[in-house]
Amino acid sequence: MLLQLNIQNFAIVRSLEIDWQAGMTTITGETGAGKSIAIDALGLCLGDRATTNVVRPHCKKAELTANFDTKDNTIAQQWLQTHDLDLEGESHCILRRVISAEGRSKAYINGSQVPLAQLKEVGQLLINIHGQHDHQLIVKASHQCQLLDGYAKHQVLLDDVKHYAQQYKKLTKELELLQQNKQQREAKQQLLQYQVTELDEFNLQENEFTTLEADYKRHSNAQDLLDTTLSTLQSLSENENFNIIDTLRHCNDNISALARVDNQLESVAALLNESLIQLDEANDELKHYYQQVELDPESYNMIEERYSSALQLAKKHQLSPDALVGFHQELKQELTNISNDESRIDTVIEELEKVKGFYFDAASALSHSRQQAATSLSELISHSMQELNMPHGQFNIAVSNQKTTKGANKELISINGVDEINFQVSINPGQALEAMHKVASGGELSRISLAMQVILADKVVTPTLIFDEVDVGISGPTAAMVGKKLQQLAKNTQVICVTHLPQVACKGHQQLFVSKLTDGEHTETSVTELSKQSRVQEIARLLAGDKISQHSLANAKELLAG
Repeated sequence: MLLQLNIQNFAIVRSLEIDWQAGMTTITGETGAGKSIAIDALGLCLGDRATTNVVRPHCKKAELTANFDTKDNTIAQQWLQTHDLDLEGESHCILRRVISAEGRSKAYINGSQVPLAQLKEVGQLLINIHGQHDHQLIVKASHQCQLLDGYAKHQVLLDDVKHYAQQYKKLTKELELLQQNKQQREAKQQLLQYQVTELDEFNLQENEFTTLEADYKRHSNAQDLLDTTLSTLQSLSENENFNIIDTLRHCNDNISALARVDNQLESVAALLNESLIQLDEANDELKHYYQQVELDPESYNMIEERYSSALQLAKKHQLSPDALVGFHQELKQELTNISNDESRIDTVIEELEKVKGFYFDAASALSHSRQQAATSLSELISHSMQELNMPHGQFNIAVSNQKTTKGANKELISINGVDEINFQVSINPGQALEAMHKVASGGELSRISLAMQVILADKVVTPTLIFDEVDVGISGPTAAMVGKKLQQLAKNTQVICVTHLPQVACKGHQQLFVSKLTDGEHTETSVTELSKQSRVQEIARLLAGDKISQHSLANAKELLAG
């Protein structure tokens, strides 16, 4: 429930702190005093859009703080815990809004700055505000559907219908996109098929180009390799007149002999011996290599042809030859994906039919629930209308299944189901039920709206309900019944009601009086909690106006005693 509201520099309020009680609180005051200013401030705490004119003139900012007790509100407590915004060991939810004179706004929950959307989220769990213009909404089909669903409390059915409607919409978009791109895919598929076939036929393997390039270089330089190798072998060992190995061996023998005489030559002898061993090994390997090298024109032609083809393919696709194998795999995968897209069209069509079946099953269950709720709510509102000075009033909620009335072949996939909701009313005896906006006057609409709000408010889980001048256009015995209904509602819920009716004001467990003070230059609004005696004076003023008589005072006492 709402515990406290603190308002600083808001509109014509300089500083105001209001403590709220459980049960029913009524707010009264003179015309133009700003009776709804606390409701407006609460609205901003709950995330309403802020404008620059909400800041008191000549002030830098307005600051609004609402303190709620969430001890018995487990849903709000869970929300705060989920978002890490709860106060450890405390059951409070403090909403704060700071609005600068330039229109900039900051929002806080329990001292932590949050996006405005989070104020709205948690606000819906704390307060439900019914405004004086709600009766203008009840003639709209969309609002009528919301009211009926709110009474029926079949959120699971609504979620099912919404889920399948969204699935159907998603699949429909996918099918449209697949069909729109079909011609482009076919052209792309032809090109890919040609490219993949060409690369399949060439069939270059992983790392093959590196080997191919080495083979090509070797075969293209085979004669030079043979000539140079033979010449080198001649120099190393084959020339009988002079060769390097024989000369080095002779040197090695001489120095080795000298090293036996003078050990200072041992290191030189070792180096010469090691060099001789290495030259012998190099000579042997070179002989082996020479014997392996062949002049094979046929092999060379085959290697040259494949090597050239690889270079041409790489140039054609604007890549390096080493990237051809990876590119080949990418093209094959893209071709597979396009083929899958074609088969996906058939799959999506099948899925659409399945989802459509699930949707209409869910919509049918929702329709059945709405029919049941419509019967019950129609009876309750009819009875309430009769209590609110419409003795012959009859109310009916017509739920028509558009799939039945407009044909099963017509696509009627909507997140709200397939029902058309129409609030019908009859005010006078013998009058046929017709749409509300055709037969009900403004005052009658206000009473019907109030009847609905009181009935539906009993279904709402929020612990605080605010009625902001919803009793406009009501008077006399009807006003007394309205007050009685609101008081009954306040047995289980905190009710705050801005009113101009004494019959409603007197039913409050707490009454606040709003007044406007001015010194000719500055204007301020103040809110005062009325004592028992002050309440008598205020109820008498509401009854008689500014000229309070003994008779009006007596009537006021009688109303408060009742």
